[in-house]
Amino acid sequence: MRAMTYRGPYRIRVIDKPIPEIEHPRDAIVRVTRACICGSDLHLYHGMMPDTRVGQTFGHEFVGVVEDVGADVHTLKTGDRVLVPFNIFCGECYFCQKQLFSNCHNVNPNATAVGGIYGYSHTTGGYDGGQAEYVRVPFADAGPMKIPDTIDDDNAALCTDAYPTGYQAAEMAEIKRGDSVVVFGAGPVGLFAAKSAWFMGAGRVMIVDHYDYRLEFAKRFAQCETLNFRDVRDPVWHLKKATDWLGWDAAIDAVGCDATGDMLHRFVGIRPFKLQAGAANALNWAIDSVRKGGVVSIIGAYGPPFNLVAIGDAMNKGLTIRTNQASVKRNLPRCIEHIEAGHINPKDVITHRFALEDISEGYNVFANKLDGCIKPMVIPSTGH
Repeated sequence: MRAMTYRGPYRIRVIDKPIPEIEHPRDAIVRVTRACICGSDLHLYHGMMPDTRVGQTFGHEFVGVVEDVGADVHTLKTGDRVLVPFNIFCGECYFCQKQLFSNCHNVNPNATAVGGIYGYSHTTGGYDGGQAEYVRVPFADAGPMKIPDTIDDDNAALCTDAYPTGYQAAEMAEIKRGDSVVVFGAGPVGLFAAKSAWFMGAGRVMIVDHYDYRLEFAKRFAQCETLNFRDVRDPVWHLKKATDWLGWDAAIDAVGCDATGDMLHRFVGIRPFKLQAGAANALNWAIDSVRKGGVVSIIGAYGPPFNLVAIGDAMNKGLTIRTNQASVKRNLPRCIEHIEAGHINPKDVITHRFALEDISEGYNVFANKLDGCIKPMVIPSTGH
């Protein structure tokens, strides 16, 4: 089969790999019909995640058709259309029983923190991902979900990560009716977080970013206010002023470790040094712009090492900080209800489509914000 493979920072290529096989009775083999490139994939592409090994196939957002199942898989059969949450989880451990599927204790040797994730370095288990023609799906009786007939493959692909992750970001923000919510990052997850904030009763929503084309897209997609932080001298001052100096009720960090906006953080966290796990600019802005007693929801991805975070401000302001990788399967029922009710059409964020053979160009376009790119989709030859 053809599969994207990592060759080092900023270097990927498509090569022939063996078609994966059933290795455990709870495995399934899925023929990929749609995959996406995620903003989190860019952290790997930029060399910012530890233990990203040469030869790994990325891709944790994919849907497809079941080709084969192991002897202990009774919930799926050959020919089923399935969406596969980016979390790999057993469904049985202490954390899965609490629906903390992103923290499964049985799928990752490093499971003191995160569980397993497809195509996301050996810090999350070292599993190959779905930017390929076929993928092995462990614990196939727990993770994958049959795609309802009302949902097409494009919308289903967005339900494997970006949409339910944005939804969980809004959920973790503990939004009450009439609350003001500021979202940092106008990428797909930030867009879905802003849209979902309305579902939860927000009275005011703003997205902060520094690309005008993304902010214009946000106005159309999420019907929210926007701020280009490059247009103001001090984003936190501006955000406080916009709330009569009280601060926002909730702030969502949908950026993570690849944030821009502060030269010091970029210097010591991204280039030329990597002394911290990326740049925590967006997180610090979230902490400082939210009101006393407010909530900060962190859904942006950070690596395991430390960050220069304004934790003293958070403590003295009495903030609630909630964070995790999204537990996709827990969020799927509500997310799909909103699609079926016509409240949201996730595939509207897809701006570019690339054949698997052209995936290196897809990474280049997405990473460098070229051609108005919001979300790129990858179509393997098996997906027609």
